[in-house]
Amino acid sequence: MAPVTERTVVARIGKPHGLHGEVTVQLHTDEPERRLADGEALDTEATSGSGVPRVLTVRSTRVHNGIWLVAFEEIPDRTGAESLRGTRLVIDGEAALPAQDDEDVFTEEQLRGLTVVDPEGTVLGQVGGLELGAAQDRLLVLLPDGREAQVPFVTAIVPTVDLQAGRIVVDAPPGLLDLGV
Repeated sequence: MAPVTERTVVARIGKPHGLHGEVTVQLHTDEPERRLADGEALDTEATSGSGVPRVLTVRSTRVHNGIWLVAFEEIPDRTGAESLRGTRLVIDGEAALPAQDDEDVFTEEQLRGLTVVDPEGTVLGQVGGLELGAAQDRLLVLLPDGREAQVPFVTAIVPTVDLQAGRIVVDAPPGLLDLGV
């Protein structure tokens, strides 16, 4: 029996675009040019019984009006593309590591669950996820009172990410954690 590995979402498929099987994708990677390169085979996670192939091979990618469009070898037309809506494209956790050894690049899986503390060490909450944004990414911080705060994932506010210690230091400006989502 093969060991179970963590899966990392590269993108989530949206609506079809055009008649030749292209789909829009919501990216969950900092390296779309590498992850969605022509010929790349990506595992899929879809609703059971949906008929979505277990693996999709990238036929082409392009950016149209700031939106990534992807076509797959297995999907020749719009009807097939419609069936992919909501499918997640995933890779094994080991393959998700950045191409270069960049110590400032973290995956959502690495961050989720880390304890969030202020510069003095007071616990503020726990990382619930990472939301990728066009201008900047945001940490989703689960606060002790049950609210969720969005913290810009920039060095000025998040000066330390210590995976070994299981914590992130957030030096939040006054009021940032009071803005409920």
